[in-house]
Amino acid sequence: MILNQAGTRRFKAYTSKHLDELLRRAGLGDDERLKVRAVATVLPFRTNAYVVDELIDWSAATDDPIYRLVFPQADMLPAEDVARLADLLKAEAPNSEIQAEANRVRAQLNPHPAGQKELNVPRIGDEPVPGLQHKYPETVLIFPKQGQTCHAYCTYCFRWAQFVGDADLKFASDDIGQMVDYVRRHPEVTSVLITGGDAMIMGEPVIRRYMEPLLELEQLESIRIGTKALAYWPQRFTTDPDADATMRLFEEVVEAGKNLAFMAHFSHPRELESPLVESAVKRILGSGATIRTQAPLIRSINDDPAVWSGMWRRQHRMGMIPYYMFIERDTGPQDYFAVPLARGYEIFREAYSSVSGLCRTVRGPSMSATPGKVCVDGVTEIAGEQVFMLHFIQARDPSLVGRPFFARYDPSAVWLTDLRPAFADRFPFEPAEALLLA
Repeated sequence: MILNQAGTRRFKAYTSKHLDELLRRAGLGDDERLKVRAVATVLPFRTNAYVVDELIDWSAATDDPIYRLVFPQADMLPAEDVARLADLLKAEAPNSEIQAEANRVRAQLNPHPAGQKELNVPRIGDEPVPGLQHKYPETVLIFPKQGQTCHAYCTYCFRWAQFVGDADLKFASDDIGQMVDYVRRHPEVTSVLITGGDAMIMGEPVIRRYMEPLLELEQLESIRIGTKALAYWPQRFTTDPDADATMRLFEEVVEAGKNLAFMAHFSHPRELESPLVESAVKRILGSGATIRTQAPLIRSINDDPAVWSGMWRRQHRMGMIPYYMFIERDTGPQDYFAVPLARGYEIFREAYSSVSGLCRTVRGPSMSATPGKVCVDGVTEIAGEQVFMLHFIQARDPSLVGRPFFARYDPSAVWLTDLRPAFADRFPFEPAEALLLA
């Protein structure tokens, strides 16, 4: 491992070219490694030395939650698709042929869920503004061009399409002036989320280029940073060459009167155990920023109430605020990772019931679906019918926020589109029949 002048480890990435070597370390045989490599032609693979050396238990790698969190699995995609790709790899087919088959498989995986490409793209006049999404009136998402990668990729990531090298699937822009101009033209926008990818993959000078113009916008109350760097490379905030400069930038944001909130992704308690994480959290909080934690509920990784309650309690002790449990989105290998809504609610309820009130800041299980963030509030019986109770935490149509609605109970449903309305002929976010016929 390479050391810098301070004696700390430099960042070292592992990509698909290192995958076979790492799979051997996990004890996989030739056929299994070939299948995993086939999956990795479709879904992106990237990890780093910290994850590999500090977080994974290699003595039981294939059952280890962090291994499953970052390494593709042979059965993540339909067996026939994996077999075709494996045959191409085994035959050493031209890369163009392999990529054509990989693109065909990707096209079946709903690369842009929840109307991202059709409904969320903002415009100035008739012209779309690249690198922005505007789904809810008060919040705009910024996708910095330089931040559209991560320290490591999660196998469940709903933004996997950002990382496969297809420009048509990617949100990104470095036109900061246009982004700021759009926000200024929309005074209803009070919060900006810098996302990706991972904003913290960028160095301090680049982050500053995006943040400083935002500080001049009086309308903004908060700036959020979506990141998994605390879990995958906490050194970013402690010993990286620009860690101190980054902390000074955070302090400047807070001093400018903006709430700076880290939306930190922690998928498993293992990610919280390193002293490096504790040091990084203290530094961020010391800058005046807040840290809110969130992650999706993922089968085979964290589908256990004890995992969530333990994670929330530890986050609370460290000064972070538990914020969201998400439902795995309807994209990529959803079938592999999805937990049925009924089971998801029971996991949330059991975990929620075993923590103190100070941890009950967390919301969920929540689906970030096309009409908005839909929370599963429970399963009950009304007028002899078993139903899901639901409400909108956030919605494209603000009038829907907080309004309860009901769906017929379906033990196998994993997403909003699997549900059917109860006690009504349509959900409140669906158009009336007359509009459908118009």
